[in-house]
Amino acid sequence: MKVKECKKIIIQIVIAIISAIVGVLGLNAFNQYVLMNIPLVWRMVGMIVTHLSIAIVPLCIAIFNKDKWSDYGFSKEKIGYQVVIGLVIALCMSFVFTVIPHLAGKSDWVNNQHQYQYMWQFIYDFVYYIFAIALGEEFVFRGFFYTKMETLFGSSTGAIVGSSILFGLFHFLGGNIIQLIVTGIIGAILCICRVKIKNCTLLSLIIAHGVYDALITVWLNVFT
Repeated sequence: MKVKECKKIIIQIVIAIISAIVGVLGLNAFNQYVLMNIPLVWRMVGMIVTHLSIAIVPLCIAIFNKDKWSDYGFSKEKIGYQVVIGLVIALCMSFVFTVIPHLAGKSDWVNNQHQYQYMWQFIYDFVYYIFAIALGEEFVFRGFFYTKMETLFGSSTGAIVGSSILFGLFHFLGGNIIQLIVTGIIGAILCICRVKIKNCTLLSLIIAHGVYDALITVWLNVFT
């Protein structure tokens, strides 16, 4: 790779990292000072829109570069297979990272404090986690960062490690060091799925990530 192109990619990665940090700090401030003071319906909409904001800068960079959606892992081929693969990945991850800790008596490890009474709350969880959390984070980390780092390092290994470290650090406001490590591991698993599983696209990872997150609440309510 030419030095000029290398510098360009590094600058883009740095800008995207800064935007992600600003984004997560902004989300934290919004959730703390604004979210609970607005009506429920607008709160539900606001939660989705504000989380998608983390993808604005990477998306702008992609548009400015005239990148193709396929460059970031999207594909128009075999959509049904992509969806099924995402669901299978979600169920496997859910069993390993959520069900097993519950069965082992370690429910506190996977307790997200979401105790629900109504079906609409569970439905909204799936919508929120798929179309806000997963869509935004997968595009940024398994799409933008992975693709840029794969080009920069010249290998999928470097891209997996780099994007997964950033994914773990992105959640620094949400938990302790153990949770950051686990989040990084989950990010690496999703990257490996994209590389190793046929027809596993970014759509598959969005579904896997979103359904996995939503199932945490489902299992919490089942086991407790």
